[in-house]
Amino acid sequence: MVLFDVSTDSTSDLKKEYVEKRNIWFTPLTFTMEKDGEIEESLDNFSEESQYVQFYEKVSAGYFPRTAKLNYQAHIDHFTKMAEAGVKDVLHFMISSGLANTVTITRQAAEDMKKKYPDFNVYAVDPLTATVGQGMLVSLAADCRDKGMTAKEAYDYIMGLRQYVQHCVIPADLFYLKKGGRVSAASAVFGTMLNIKPMLAFDEEGKLKVVEKCKGMKKAFSRVIDHMNKAPISDLKIAVVVHTNNPTGAEELAKLVEEKTGVKPMIAIMGPVIGSHVGPGSVSCGWLSTKTRTELLNSLQD
Repeated sequence: MVLFDVSTDSTSDLKKEYVEKRNIWFTPLTFTMEKDGEIEESLDNFSEESQYVQFYEKVSAGYFPRTAKLNYQAHIDHFTKMAEAGVKDVLHFMISSGLANTVTITRQAAEDMKKKYPDFNVYAVDPLTATVGQGMLVSLAADCRDKGMTAKEAYDYIMGLRQYVQHCVIPADLFYLKKGGRVSAASAVFGTMLNIKPMLAFDEEGKLKVVEKCKGMKKAFSRVIDHMNKAPISDLKIAVVVHTNNPTGAEELAKLVEEKTGVKPMIAIMGPVIGSHVGPGSVSCGWLSTKTRTELLNSLQD
């Protein structure tokens, strides 16, 4: 018996076919593409692989992407659809509070919804992650739902997993991080000239931090394995390699992960909202670990 519903915005980077198959409520963010003064506005709700590829090809060709968080009214509209469909309890996922204040907006909208729909209860899950890490937690919440757990039981379980979701995010260059204020302009220029690949990870507060810098993508891939050795994949065997229009690099990293850990990662392409901040050509890996983020980050300093 299903006792609650699962919902997410598009920062989870779960594909349309998957959310429909798993009966997950979905609401997309918006983004714009600007070039030569012309602005195109789109929804982050692609359904075909070619749409993702076209997005990154445009960015590579000089289009500048801008993203916007899901606002209050968009939350009200999304929650109203669920309430009017008879949903009582829902676990709703959004981007990490370390990257945006969407969880605050979610909670305010949920509180206001109860004035009209007193039986509608939103469990706002701050995943302390984004993209495929967030998607992992959404999928696990759907598993909890299908097993007959209550919303509170599933919420407590998912909240307890957040610190065990690890990431190695490897942008192809530093310029998109510069735009987001992650590195200085000088570091971006010299780092790109020297083929420096920064590796980022989510910390305990759900913020992205540069944990090391590698000379070239192959060295970065070997460091992913080092991170996995320090924080092994859990018995659930969940690992995902995600890329921004770099399928060759993604296949290479996935093969390496499988060879070294025995776990075959799923390969996915990152959506435009999160991908706008990473830039084309990146390859990243996320996995559910037996170690916490604190344990992993501390071990990297040893």
